[in-house]
Amino acid sequence: MSALPQPPKALTAYRPFWAKRFGPAPFLPMSRQEMEQLGWDSCDIIIVTGDAYVDHPSFGMAVIGRTLEAQGFRVGIVAQPDWHSAEAFKALGRPNLFFGVAAGNMDSMINRYTADRKIRSDDAYTPGGEGGKRPDRATLVYTQRCQEAYKDVPVVIGGIEASLRRIAHYDYWQDKVRRSILVDSKADLLVYGNAERAIVEIAHRLARREPVESLTDIRGTAFMRRTDDPTADGWFELDSTEVDRPGRIDELISPYQEIKQDACATEADAPRPITLHRTGRITMPPRERTVVRLPAYEQVKSDPVLYAHANRVLHLETNPGNARALVQRYDFNGIERDLWINPPPIPLTTPEMDHVFDLPYARSPHPSYADANGSHDGATKIPAWEMIRFSVNIMRGCFGGCTFCSITEHEGRIIQSRSEDSVIREIEEMRDKVKGFTGIVSDLGGPTANMYRIGCRSPEIEAACRKPSCVYPGICPNLNTSHDPLIRMYRRARALPGVKKILIGSGLRYDLAVQSPEYVKELVTHHVGGYLKIAPEHTEQGPLSKMMKPGIGTYDRFKQMFEAASAAAGKKQYLIPYFIAAHPGTSDEDMMNLAVWLKRNGFRADQVQTFYPSPMATATAMYHSGRNPLKGISRDETRGEKVDVVRGERRRRLHKAFLRYHDANNWPLLREALKAMGRADLIGNGKHHLVPSYQPLTDGGYESARRKNSTAPKPAAPRKGQILTQHTGLPPRVTGAARGPAAGRPGKPAKR
Repeated sequence: MSALPQPPKALTAYRPFWAKRFGPAPFLPMSRQEMEQLGWDSCDIIIVTGDAYVDHPSFGMAVIGRTLEAQGFRVGIVAQPDWHSAEAFKALGRPNLFFGVAAGNMDSMINRYTADRKIRSDDAYTPGGEGGKRPDRATLVYTQRCQEAYKDVPVVIGGIEASLRRIAHYDYWQDKVRRSILVDSKADLLVYGNAERAIVEIAHRLARREPVESLTDIRGTAFMRRTDDPTADGWFELDSTEVDRPGRIDELISPYQEIKQDACATEADAPRPITLHRTGRITMPPRERTVVRLPAYEQVKSDPVLYAHANRVLHLETNPGNARALVQRYDFNGIERDLWINPPPIPLTTPEMDHVFDLPYARSPHPSYADANGSHDGATKIPAWEMIRFSVNIMRGCFGGCTFCSITEHEGRIIQSRSEDSVIREIEEMRDKVKGFTGIVSDLGGPTANMYRIGCRSPEIEAACRKPSCVYPGICPNLNTSHDPLIRMYRRARALPGVKKILIGSGLRYDLAVQSPEYVKELVTHHVGGYLKIAPEHTEQGPLSKMMKPGIGTYDRFKQMFEAASAAAGKKQYLIPYFIAAHPGTSDEDMMNLAVWLKRNGFRADQVQTFYPSPMATATAMYHSGRNPLKGISRDETRGEKVDVVRGERRRRLHKAFLRYHDANNWPLLREALKAMGRADLIGNGKHHLVPSYQPLTDGGYESARRKNSTAPKPAAPRKGQILTQHTGLPPRVTGAARGPAAGRPGKPAKR
């Protein structure tokens, strides 16, 4: 049976760098003046970020900066620099070890553009919400400027933008497959996923004067290597460059293994030697010396089927317990080089999570953003900070595996939880030190509200499993679904002196919640502020199967439990369900049926989220290729599964219009579509109709229409609690309301 790799060196086990003597800084310095006040003559590491610097554990630059500071390194911050020249990148001088570059808590393209490719006017991670403070493809631009400022200083790129672009990826904004961001940026190293483990090792090894070119054995990193590099000797290569030829494999470690929708591996599924052509029994080489060769960039950029195949293989190699290295070839004007991607980082243990979150964060924006009165209000207010100011992260990761979401791809599917004591300490510190705290904790959560301390019952089974989701199409029997630790934390937290109310703002995984009626009762009775957000995403099985989301029946079951618990508590509380328009696999009829369901249940969406193809997501591979990687990829038209892809402005607009069936501006488009679909029976002025047969003379001109057509009823106002979310217009996942790629929801921003 495959076992988890040997435990890595703990974050706290390194001998501190000599600069530890300076102690922690009130804020990591952003100017030479601050460095002088700290007694520093230089920085060991400079972090360049596309976000404003907020010293809080929900912001990547703060977590990485404070983690490195705890190792004894002097860390400076260059936040939202003017990228038009290299001058801003010289503000703190030459770093002794390396530049760390990140676009911020969001992919810069998702931060700057809507799903319709229209530029956003605001940026939640900038003072005053001002837009335009970071460039497109910020990681590329920042890296170039760092290299211009100091040519001999290594550059390490990370953050969610680098993480999701670590391999050849479909780029929605250019509608083409782009090279790995490591290739385009010409950085020295790329760190993906949660970066603490990798960045600490990189810093200590560079401090020991190891050349950056030698750092090729660190998990969670990617680097470039010459095809004739002798250091690549001794590796066993599995060829997966062709769709129907996955290479020599055994049952467990196939890079092209079918994703079966049953329980995870068990003891009976342990790898066994296999027989090839009766030539005898063979045993596969150790995983740590095995690399899977993906199709070259030049192949996947022009062949969508090969792209889908490469995406499938990549997602099968994401479990830290059994993942192998990946390699992809790039042609540089006739000179070939390989992109190597090492296996994912080993998840942090609970003591390591506590160490990271217990570091001396100031828990506020840098003083340079304050106004003359020292306040961070008005023009200096950072919207993302305001969203998470009084929230607490309790865990990382998600095993849901939703194909449109990047949380699992970035943070991993193994849940990394803090201890209860650590969470309580943070609440107490927030209560005692954070200005403006009124006794209301806005969230205890993470990527999801209720995966805290939930995971596989067996470490051995977990290490061998290759399923992309532990809860689809049903909950794996090997998954421990107990919510007892979370319930105990809730009770202890709300009993703290000075804490009046604890709300749960993270998205609830309701298919897990129904496994624990006690948790639902606890949540509904004490931790819902009138509304609770959940994400069924759709009602129809076609799109749900492409999303890897449970059927609407699970939502109905949770709704019954929610309403019963609310009634028992004597409270009027309401669910806010979120839905996605235009997701791959969604037909026009699917959207029509969803609209009918919305009207039947009295829901009116204020704003809706259209599917946003984020880099590297499985749903994005569906969008680009028209194939379903979950079912296997084949050039044989009789095998695999083709996917209906919603392309073109008109069809995407139609799918959005179905979600906003009540908007009079959408009625002409909907009437035309319903007639074309043979569903004119849904056009009329009765309660059972989806859209009226009349059209207001002007927007909102219902009375004018009624005067011309007395039979046209005035649309009823939505009943209390039956309006879907009132969006603020912030980017996806900033409010937690829009459904899209994991791009940096405050409180649970996409990590380093």
